[in-house]
Amino acid sequence: MSPKVGVAPLRREQIVRATIRCLAREGYSGLTMKKVARLAGVSPGILHYYFVDKRAILVAALETVTADLDRRVAAAQARSGQDPRARVRALIHACLQSSVASREVWIVFVEFWGEMMHDAGLREFNAGLYARMRRLIATPVAQGIRAKCFRRVPPTEAAAVILGLLDGVSLQLTFDPDAFSVAAAARFCEDALGKYLAAEKARK
Repeated sequence: MSPKVGVAPLRREQIVRATIRCLAREGYSGLTMKKVARLAGVSPGILHYYFVDKRAILVAALETVTADLDRRVAAAQARSGQDPRARVRALIHACLQSSVASREVWIVFVEFWGEMMHDAGLREFNAGLYARMRRLIATPVAQGIRAKCFRRVPPTEAAAVILGLLDGVSLQLTFDPDAFSVAAAARFCEDALGKYLAAEKARK
């Protein structure tokens, strides 16, 4: 039996959030449809109405934590104003803060990456996701180039550098939070990107 009209989006969200909690606790190897159903408080039949298997629910979990991170970044950038340098700083701080405040975001990413190494479909999905993230990050970079705040560099190339730096430092914060503070991590990233993106006159 299908869910009542209006209930379906809420029920799906409930199931995906339960999946994220399960992944954070037990990893993909420990994830079962039965555990997710129990955590979500739904019957196995209802669970299978929304998701056919573990792979489908893993993709949904990644989409959800990515959307959560997108909202966090967008809110931080909205507060930062229109200056491109401030928007890049806001991006850095929002991503790094999520490593401490929402560790499950990065745990889900890691679990997904482990599975995608053996699944061409998941690799294709991840490639599309990263292409979209590079486009989003490239926007304030392009604005900074036009405003002569940043040197002339292909914006998507710069976005790949920024994304790689944030991924690496965020993962270190997630799995070794005592290594350094979020503030120190933000300073590392800002210093590195400040040198990389510095306008030509500032580099001389």
